[in-house]
Amino acid sequence: MSVRHPEQPRPDPGSTTFVDLIWQEKQVEYWLRFGRFCHDHRLNRQRRTVGFAPGNVFAVVRWAGNDYGTVVSRLDILRAVAPGEAFQTLPFVKPGAEILLRVSGWPKVERMLQAVDAVEVLGIDAHAVSPEHWRHVHNRITAGEPFRTYTRAQHAAWLKRRRVGG
Repeated sequence: MSVRHPEQPRPDPGSTTFVDLIWQEKQVEYWLRFGRFCHDHRLNRQRRTVGFAPGNVFAVVRWAGNDYGTVVSRLDILRAVAPGEAFQTLPFVKPGAEILLRVSGWPKVERMLQAVDAVEVLGIDAHAVSPEHWRHVHNRITAGEPFRTYTRAQHAAWLKRRRVGG
């Protein structure tokens, strides 16, 4: 059964970025932290595929564990691309997406989840944040340095720049 948001147009399979999500409690968990999808197809109780229109930004948390604890924890913030745009391939994203931020290891993932929460406390949807901010955060975390927090003023500037086509 496919479900889509009523205000979203029917997705074009040629331009939609599809993301496979899995939920096998305490084994493998791939879930969206934020993002507005235009397509949702449930395969069964544990698996579904969501689709994003070009330009949409979304975050996927990936976690896997076993009897001894966490094996993998990752967070990816991605931007769905339009046909013809360059993209990176990821095993759970078809055909691929632009990687804005990628962190591995629970301490970094937890720090990023807190950064997303801080944006949302400002009343800003995380999917609407400037992609440059997520790139900045990725670069600073990779370098082991603190990153700047996102502000309302920075968001207002991003929205104005986007309106004028930049």
